[in-house]
Amino acid sequence: MFSCRVGGALLGLLLAAPTYAFYLPGAAPRSYKEGDKVELFVNALTPFISGAEDAKLKSLINYDYYNPNLMFCQPEGGPVKQAEGLGSILFGDRIFNSPYDIHMMKNSAGCQELCTVEIPAENAMFLNDRIREDYALNWLVDGLPAAEMKYDERNLDVFFDIGFNLGKDDDGFEEEVALNNHYEIVLKYHVPTPGTYRIVGVLVWPSSDESGTCTIDKDKPSPILLKEDKTNTVKYTYRVTWLESDTPWATRWDNYLHIFDPKIHWFSLINALVIVMFLCAMVTTILLRVVKRDISRYDAIDLSEDVQEDWGWKLVHGEVFRTPQNPMLLAIMSGNGAQLCAMIGVTLVFALLGFLSPSNRGSLATVMMVCWTFFGSVSGYVSSRVYASLGGTQRRKNAFLTATVLPTGIFAIVFLLNLFLIMAESSGAVPFGTILLIILMWFGISAPLSAVGAYFGSKHGAVSNPVRVNQIPRQIPPAPKYLKPWAAAIMSGILPFGAAFVEIYFVMSSLFASRAYYAFGFLAMTALVVGLTTATVTILFTYFILCAEEYRWQWRSFLIGGGSAFWLFLYGLYFWGSRLSLDSLSSVVLYLGYLFLLVLLDFLVTGTIGFLASYWVVRKLYTAIRID
Repeated sequence: MFSCRVGGALLGLLLAAPTYAFYLPGAAPRSYKEGDKVELFVNALTPFISGAEDAKLKSLINYDYYNPNLMFCQPEGGPVKQAEGLGSILFGDRIFNSPYDIHMMKNSAGCQELCTVEIPAENAMFLNDRIREDYALNWLVDGLPAAEMKYDERNLDVFFDIGFNLGKDDDGFEEEVALNNHYEIVLKYHVPTPGTYRIVGVLVWPSSDESGTCTIDKDKPSPILLKEDKTNTVKYTYRVTWLESDTPWATRWDNYLHIFDPKIHWFSLINALVIVMFLCAMVTTILLRVVKRDISRYDAIDLSEDVQEDWGWKLVHGEVFRTPQNPMLLAIMSGNGAQLCAMIGVTLVFALLGFLSPSNRGSLATVMMVCWTFFGSVSGYVSSRVYASLGGTQRRKNAFLTATVLPTGIFAIVFLLNLFLIMAESSGAVPFGTILLIILMWFGISAPLSAVGAYFGSKHGAVSNPVRVNQIPRQIPPAPKYLKPWAAAIMSGILPFGAAFVEIYFVMSSLFASRAYYAFGFLAMTALVVGLTTATVTILFTYFILCAEEYRWQWRSFLIGGGSAFWLFLYGLYFWGSRLSLDSLSSVVLYLGYLFLLVLLDFLVTGTIGFLASYWVVRKLYTAIRID
């Protein structure tokens, strides 16, 4: 499964005594004494996009560090897997111990030999293919990822780019590529009190040297070019250097979480705010002026005179609350969309408060899974009340399908994608035990909570309609082309998608290109703007639909609200063409599968917002007029 590094602000909560501090779980600083053992853990190899402007991601398959084809040096007694959280496992982390011998404040006297391995021809071919696909090694020291130091050309800031190259193929080796076999490890430390040391930075400079000596001492080392027709001998070496830093432990992630151009985020946010303010002004004008004028005109009519008092949206007052086609499906989708909205909202609140520390790997995914599970009651309640309000009578069936349809569908897609990961021998394949845990969470916790929510929703009953429904439905005149369901959905989706366009790029890069995303403040504001934009656009189109004497607004409002999913899908295809170069079938299937899941979830969330906002406005609208 694709790798996702989660970043967030670290929150320190001070207690009453000024000399004591409380730290969030997994975020407490670890202090070392001189000579203490410092563990270096290795994580899965992941493909990444190099720094070149035209560089593209070439694969979506992760590999275990100790994959037999890679033939890296192993610790004595064999590698030991480290305990990981649910979110960390789902997003591809596979952490093991390593044979590197590192002690606090102890610099290497010279090159330290790790091991010498004989790499057969078939393994050399596998390694060369991974180097051509720009795979990166991922190490962890004291919770910090190993990185390469780079410069931002826009403002000349120094930042740490997470991960470092397995090898290189850009030095004129023609068809051959060089394997990095030497690692200059620079560990930065901070001294909060005399005799106490804390690690605040991990840098690695990889290099390729056929001689097996420290390449930093040589001007032009001879690189290791793995031959694919014979056995290759490779000696792995490393050197450790400790450097003191002024960076305190609390801000050690600042160098990793670098914003390349914060002006882009601000421009996107201001642009989105302008859009939503304009839309809110339009809706306010329509509701307070046009609708109010219509209502006053209707109420001023003398009903004793033989006149036709109905026109426009009032003409369909006897049809507007008629039961739509497939009310159960609409209710199920609305319930699951409400559950997703609650999950996103709470997760963003946790992220903004700093509870999702970057040192606690996979915390974002874990919180999302837990929130989704325990907000099953939200989906049951909303689905039950919507279904009853739409005139549905099979409430038990509705409660059962609400709790099972979406989780079963998502699970089936993820299970199929997992089979492709297994066939590709990827470390990202979700273990069987984790699959069982997810099944237990969804069908053992979420489904019962959904049933409880459905019970209380049925107890509250349907939302009362302000006007009666005619027994015989009226004919519907031809609607303008721009109010056709799919045309309206595509047109309405442009504005919400445009409001989130920039943040979508960074989120997609985080999901598929192993980039760290941590701008949760911008993301939360963008999500709020997208929600408001979706609601206002859907209300506008619903008003136009009713004015055209089209009373089948329920499904149309859901489609119009979810119209941004169409543009998200198109952007996903554009992102594939511009930032990805996937050659294997497994990578293509994985990308399209994950993209489909993103589009589906976006459609449910925005469609639910549009439908519920329109439902609320339609009830207010027809409550305000006099029907005789």
